[in-house]
This record gives sequence, C-alpha cells and structure tokens, in this order.
Amino acid sequence: MPSPPPEGARDALGRPGGVAALVPEEGRVLAVLVEKQHTVPDSYPLSLNALTAGCNQKTAREPVMELTEAEVLVALNGLKERSLVFEVSGSRVTRFEHNLRRVYGVPGAAEALLTVLLLRGPQTTAELRLNCERLHRFADLSSAESFLEELVDKGLVQRLPRAPGAREARWAQLLTGPVTVAPEAGTAAQPAAELVQQLRDEIEALKLRVAALEARS
Repeated sequence: MPSPPPEGARDALGRPGGVAALVPEEGRVLAVLVEKQHTVPDSYPLSLNALTAGCNQKTAREPVMELTEAEVLVALNGLKERSLVFEVSGSRVTRFEHNLRRVYGVPGAAEALLTVLLLRGPQTTAELRLNCERLHRFADLSSAESFLEELVDKGLVQRLPRAPGAREARWAQLLTGPVTVAPEAGTAAQPAAELVQQLRDEIEALKLRVAALEARS
C-alpha cells in the first residue's frame, strides 16, 4: 500500500495532499466510489464491474461517459499512485475503496460537495444542497455555502462568475484542474452598448432642460 503524501503538502494550485490534477476519468471513478459508499453500502467496496456501471450511468452524470473496464482500470491505477484508491483483499473478486477524505483533508460534508461537483459539473448552492441529499444533508443553504467557502480556501473549489441573466453563481471543483468559462456570444459588447445609449438619453434630457431654461429667460 503506497504511503499518503506528507502532511501539509500542496500541489501547484495550492490544493492539499500534494495531489496532481486528475484526468476526467479519474475524477469520475473517484466520485463514483464515494457516491456508492453512501448509496449502496452493502456493495461497497466496489468490484470493477460495478464501478464501471456506476461511471457509465445515464442519470446524475454530467457529462455522461462510456468507459470500458480497461479505461476504468487505467484510472484506478492513476488514483492508486496518489493514494486516493486502495485495493481490498480477502475476496475472490478484487474490490476498490476510496481515500478522498484523508488525502484532501476534508470532512464528510465537504467530501459530499466535491463528489457531486465531480459527478454533475458546476452547480449553484441550491442545486448542490439538493443533489447532496443522499450523501450529506445540509441544514440550509448557508451551511452548504460555508463548506464551499472552506473548499475555496483549500484550493479545491472555485466560484464561477455569474452568467448573464443568471440569479446565482455556480461552483466548480478543481480536482480535475482549473475551470474556464467562455463568455456567451455578444455578452461582452452588450454592457458598452447599453452605456452608450444611456449617455445619449442623458444628453438628450440635458438639451431639453437647456431649451426650457432658455425659453423662460
């Protein structure tokens, strides 16, 4: 069994554990292990077959993946090198368990948030609270948000810029690397156009006031 990274070690993004960014397949495998530990505890640790099926679920997954067992094994090997996954002995079928909480140094509530972000992509606080229900029940939105802020401080989560027209900002995990959000077409020019129109309206209003004052004098 490989030794976990030294306590206090951090990677280039400031994340704890000295763990390099995961590839998407590794992120999916790790998140499925955490999810199934809570949702099907009788089947956990998972066999390769069960893990592959969990990775390829059509529901509660964004994006949907179609991984082969060989691809899942490659991801498992990468995770084992980081001490994020261990093989469990004592069974005729090889099984796997995760070590996310210890490596990243997070409590169960934060582990649930990271898992759902890995499985479903960026989400608002309200969406996360709802989707985390089976992994951890948050009392309210402020409780979920406080754990998200702690994850931001650890370099594990980022708050994305609020999209034009959106009421809430979304959160994204950084375990699989930084998230870049491309601006929607036309959104950058829109504020400038609105400002020009506003200035034109103000100038027109000033002209009318000057004309009115001149008419009185």
